[in-house]
Amino acid sequence: MEAHDEARNSKEDIAIVLDFLPNGYPFEQKPGQRAQPMVQALGKEHLSILELVPKRDTFFQAYEEVYIGDGKRDKVHHVVGKIPMERLTPTAVSELDVVLHGVVKKNEQRFLKFFNTAQPLTTRMHSLELLPGFGKKHMWELLEAREKQLFTSFADLRERVHLMPDPEKAVVKRILAELSGNEKHKLFIKG
Repeated sequence: MEAHDEARNSKEDIAIVLDFLPNGYPFEQKPGQRAQPMVQALGKEHLSILELVPKRDTFFQAYEEVYIGDGKRDKVHHVVGKIPMERLTPTAVSELDVVLHGVVKKNEQRFLKFFNTAQPLTTRMHSLELLPGFGKKHMWELLEAREKQLFTSFADLRERVHLMPDPEKAVVKRILAELSGNEKHKLFIKG
């Protein structure tokens, strides 16, 4: 039962459109085969890169949020599944950074929770050090500051930890690194 609940909890309900290919992938058409329209999107909750098949005669805009959950879908016929970052179109790749910044900004408390609760991975490495631009000095300063009081915003974090890299940009860079599949530890994406 737990595995079923976990699988259900890892499903996306809302996706943010990165690119709409009304004529399908241009280089994957086989002779005599009709191209299938395709949408590349980012799952809003679990940050999965997804491939969606739209319903007939629908149109999508970049950054549009579409429902892809189990209920009745207005614009999406079905979800093909997760795709690797290498499969994204150049347009989707360029939009991904913008979309991720928007997701992190709109869900600041969700990502701030990481800074307030991050724990050591081993006796020699802390999970904070996995963020781009964060070294031991920033880690220790951040841990001392959060011991006095938890951070209330990214601005509060920047104010209390001197010369700290922008936490929003660091989170986005880390998410991009995790999406590329090259990171052993997953801090922000699931699966």
